[in-house]
Amino acid sequence: MKHISVLIKPASSLCNIKCRYCFYNDISSIREVKSYGKMTKEVGMKMIDQIYVDLEDGDQLKLTFQGGEPTLAGLSFYQSLIAYIKSQPKAVDVSFGIQTNGMVINEKWCDLFKENNFLVGLSMDGPAIFHDEGRVDWKQRGTYQRVKKTKELFDEYGITYNILTVLTNQVAKEPEKIMAFIKDENIQYIQFIPCLDSFSESHEHSYALTPELFAYFYQKMYQLWLDELHNKNYISIKLFDDLFHLLVNRQVSSCGINGKCQSQYVIEGDGSVYPCDFYVTDAYCLGNITEQSLKELFSQPINMTFMCEGRQVKKQCMSCPFSQLCGGGCKRMADTMYVNQTDTYCGFKEVLEVYTSRLPDIVEAVRSVGS
Repeated sequence: MKHISVLIKPASSLCNIKCRYCFYNDISSIREVKSYGKMTKEVGMKMIDQIYVDLEDGDQLKLTFQGGEPTLAGLSFYQSLIAYIKSQPKAVDVSFGIQTNGMVINEKWCDLFKENNFLVGLSMDGPAIFHDEGRVDWKQRGTYQRVKKTKELFDEYGITYNILTVLTNQVAKEPEKIMAFIKDENIQYIQFIPCLDSFSESHEHSYALTPELFAYFYQKMYQLWLDELHNKNYISIKLFDDLFHLLVNRQVSSCGINGKCQSQYVIEGDGSVYPCDFYVTDAYCLGNITEQSLKELFSQPINMTFMCEGRQVKKQCMSCPFSQLCGGGCKRMADTMYVNQTDTYCGFKEVLEVYTSRLPDIVEAVRSVGS
């Protein structure tokens, strides 16, 4: 039985807000074509045809829509694509996910998500004081109140969702305020995405995370999270979940956490295919899904080169007790959560030391909550 996950960008880099730290705006700005526009229904159907070539009855397929802002593809695009998937003769178990800024979500979108069991990621950078600093619209106005209304709508409809928070250097300095926000908003699932520095000097910003702030945030958050866990309140924080799976279950649940890249099957609006969401650049384009199947595309030499690229060996890694476990980590996150630029400090090492020091306590607490 095969398990295939595909990340689709049906509106390319198009977005209805203008986040001050957007990594995809940064990536698309260095391509020959900044935006490939909205995926047509014809390209969408051809994409499904080519994906299904490599699938058989009983296989599992996860389709996740991201951007830019994927809702800009339009509600009818998703309705047509889902209907086409349901018409396929192969008995493939298909699940859906979408990452949205929540700006255009209404009752009709909620009906679509509910009827098709979408797992929704909602971008929300903590309370308004942080969210409105980075997540602004094209008139430079904060978007917190509009996103909060979407969250309330998800709660009303009983839609399964998690909160995605970009961990900027500003947010990382205030873990207590973030935990208070999580509790006040009754958030059960949250993922913190380290804010990346720009690929190019012309797009530099002041929000990029550093390894020192990464460690500070998670060390403080760890104790706050553990306090809640001991009170029988399990809050799913993705990094802590990933470390639990890696250390206790020996399962890799996050790409790059053990230093090994995994093919992400990223498909842009025009059907162009890439091996990683962080590297949707001209140099790593594998071809087009309308012309070849995923299996054929990911057999390209470009993908093999990308997957096998070695990590730069740092001094910190040479003496680190977690070097075999970590493997250098995600190469795009290297300067953000791992070794600093002077090679004198590793944020991920510091977090691992704190997490593993209480691992038996965590295992016992998690099991007590589940019992």
